[in-house]
Amino acid sequence: MASERTRILFVCLGNICRSPLAEAIFREETRRRGVEQRFEIDSAG
Repeated sequence: MASERTRILFVCLGNICRSPLAEAIFREETRRRGVEQRFEIDSAG
């Protein structure tokens, strides 16, 4: 079970600014902390 990834989905109405920005910020933060392999990150609208 340790290899399972947590799925994170950021959603907004248009998927033009808010959710892609939230995805990028979260992705960068997980990379900075060295835990990016624990998450599957996406955005939608």
